[in-house]
Order: sequence, then structure tokens, then C-alpha cells
Amino acid sequence: MMRAQDIVEVALAQAQTEQLAVVVEEASEVNLRWANSSLTTNGLVNEQHVDIVACPINAETGRTATVSGQVRDATDVVTLIDRARHAASVAAPTEDCDVLPEGQISPDWDEAPPATHPDQITGLAEGLGGLFELGRSQEISHFGYAEQRVGTTFLGTTSGTRLRFTQPANRFETTAKDSTRTRSAWHGEAGENFEEVNLDAVGAGLADRLTWQQRHVNVAPGRHTVLLAPSAVADLMIDLYWSADAESALDGRSAFAAPGGGTRVGDALGEGLTLSSDPHHSNPSMRCADFATAVAATSTSSPFDNGAAVPASDWIANGVLQRLITTRHIAAQAGLPYAPAVDNLEMRTATGHGSLADVAGRLRDGILITCLWYNRMVDPKTLLLTGLTRDGVYVVRNGEIVGSCGNYRFNESPVGLLGRILDSGATERTLAREMGDYFNRAAMPPLVVEDFNLSTQSDAT
Repeated sequence: MMRAQDIVEVALAQAQTEQLAVVVEEASEVNLRWANSSLTTNGLVNEQHVDIVACPINAETGRTATVSGQVRDATDVVTLIDRARHAASVAAPTEDCDVLPEGQISPDWDEAPPATHPDQITGLAEGLGGLFELGRSQEISHFGYAEQRVGTTFLGTTSGTRLRFTQPANRFETTAKDSTRTRSAWHGEAGENFEEVNLDAVGAGLADRLTWQQRHVNVAPGRHTVLLAPSAVADLMIDLYWSADAESALDGRSAFAAPGGGTRVGDALGEGLTLSSDPHHSNPSMRCADFATAVAATSTSSPFDNGAAVPASDWIANGVLQRLITTRHIAAQAGLPYAPAVDNLEMRTATGHGSLADVAGRLRDGILITCLWYNRMVDPKTLLLTGLTRDGVYVVRNGEIVGSCGNYRFNESPVGLLGRILDSGATERTLAREMGDYFNRAAMPPLVVEDFNLSTQSDAT
């Protein structure tokens, strides 16, 4: 396998009149799976992926095409360049044609990328033995997955860019089931390493939730006051974030389109809340790349932005929509600030305080939803989503959990619910149940939302 830096230099040396961007992704992962309170499999994976973006430009217009593949030697690199050049020559003209950003160079550009090692998961594997043993004594079985991953992105362009970023990330998920398999509870978290996972606390929390499910309380579908755990908030806010691009709003295709044209930037969506992204976040496990890499033209990315700086953005500040995701082209076209997508998302509320348990203790009458599943778009113009609750929905009366009420299908808009927040807790690092595979870096508070639409009962467990 060629070094990523060598792939970049061989590829860029083939440039003729076109602009080129070369993106090399190297990833190393160690993972562990368990079922029925027994370790089942573990694996170690090393991957390399190469994207060549060709952008020929003439006086009238630009074109772009991307070719992807695996590389064994320099011959493979040259072949990819030839394919990219040909694909770009016959591509349709593009409106976002631009000169690639001025080159920047990472000081550690030439260093080897770090890799994972089985030792990084050994401590977790040993600790799981204690969790399983405790579970057996309680007639509880555990099923789950954990991965430790480190990925390094290398970007080189004909404008002189040589940038790299290494992204460590881990994910831990486990589901506890009772002996009859009729009660289940889920726990998930994300961070930098497994030393942060407190298995004793995980086991105790899951056991409590299964105990709460021993008593069933009938709650009819309808609009209810709900307490959303941080994981559930993350799933909803990630959907909001991914839909908050300026191009869709300008085209009238999203919930952020203004009546009569334009965008809703400047509109109040709620009170006292901030939704933001920052590549240089104060929490190391939330940090992400501060430069753009784009292998396709979409409403949120442009190949001509490869290497552009990615700044921090307050998407919503004090309840007011401040920014929408833009490429450089869309930003200029719409008269909006350049605000590229960032690979993390955080919500804070002005008065939020306390843990999920603390917020539940302040709730007089409501339903606690721990996580969401299978969220799907119903109407992009209102950002109406449908999905399912899963693995435990609990009834709260006068600050106490009095039982569980089964699962529901919900129909709700993450934009609409921002204006119906009654209470909130402190922001914490969390893992979205549905979106965690694709978006690992989220920090959210628990939220109490009124009139949340639990449309029908679900047979899901």
C-alpha cells in the first residue's frame, strides 16, 4: 500500500491544465461484539481509499468529475487521474466553478498516520465480563457493539494545499434484555477511548430501566409533554442540521425557506437556545477537521472548495436562526456568510441545568423517551419526521418514574419543537441512536417539549 502523501504527489504531478484535488482516507479500527452476555467476535480493520477530483476550467465555465478507487502503486494513481480527466471533459458545466483556495500546509503533513491496536479494546473486553456476570445474577442479558477507530484525511491540491487531520473516535452501545425478552433498554455513548466508559454505571442504569418496565401504564397516543434524553435530541437535531442548507432554502425546498422567497435567517425559532459547530471544540472528542474536503457537488459541498478553512458557526443563537450551510458559491449568490458544514454539533440552552434524572425530577406529568429509531423524512418543507421510540418509554408523575407505556410512532418537526421547549438540562456528550453511525460528535441537553406528537402505538420493543 502506497503512503498517502506519495499518492498525493504522484497524482498532482500528472496535472495538465486542470485543477486537481486528491483526497486519501486512511482508517484503522478495532471492534468487539457481544450477544447473550458472551463475547462473540472481534476484528482489526485497516483501510485506504483514494478520490481524485478533476476540475478543468475554460473562460466560460468549469466542469468537475471524481474517480475513486484503491491504489497499489503509481500506475494505479496515473490510471485514476486519466479516468478523472476524461470524466470531467464530458461532464455537464457547473455553476460553482472557482479557483481552488490558496494552498496551506499542515506541519505534520509528512508523518505516518496513527493506527489502532487490539490492546485499546482489551480493558473493555475484561470489564464486560463483570457486566455480564452481574446481568446473569439479575436474569439480564446484554447485546452490543464497540469500536475504536482512528481515521486520517490527507488533502492535496494543485493550488499547493497539503493538509491532514487525524480523527480518533469510539462508539459503545449495549442493549439489556430480561429473561422473557419482552423488556429491553439501550445505552450508547461516544468519545475518544473506552477508559471513559463506566460499565458499573451502565449496568446499574440499564437494570433500573428494566425494573421500571415491570409495571405497564396505559397512555393513549396523541400529543404529550415528553422528556427527550440527549441521544433522542441528537437524532432530531442532526436531521435539522443536515437540512439547514442555504441552497435548499433558496429553492423553496426546506423548512428554512422564507414565504415569498429567500431564507429564514434572522427568524426566531425558539428562546434561549444555541445550536453550534466548532472544529476546535473545547472537548477533544468533539474536535474535527477545520478544512473542507469535497468529492461531489451537493447543496452543502463543492469540489472547488477543497482546502477552504472551516470556521466555527452558531447556526442558531439565542433562539434566532443565524446561518445556513453554504458553499463559497452559494454564500456569494445568497449574500450570506460562508458557513461550510462542520462534523460536530452542540446544543446549549440559556437556563438548562441538571442531568436527565434531575430534569425528570422536575417534571410533573410527562413521558420519558430514551432513544429514537428509524427516523425518516415525511415533508422537507416543514421538516416533518416520522420514526419510532425504542427500548423503553417511561411515564413520569410528580417527578418519579411510575412505569412504562410501550413504544410509539412519532410525527414531529425538529424545527417546530424548538418553540415548545419547557425545560432543559445541562449539555452532555452523547451518541445518537439512529445517526450515530454517520455522525459521531454530538453534545445535547435533555429537553422537555410540550405537544410532542406520539401518533400511534408501536409493537416495537
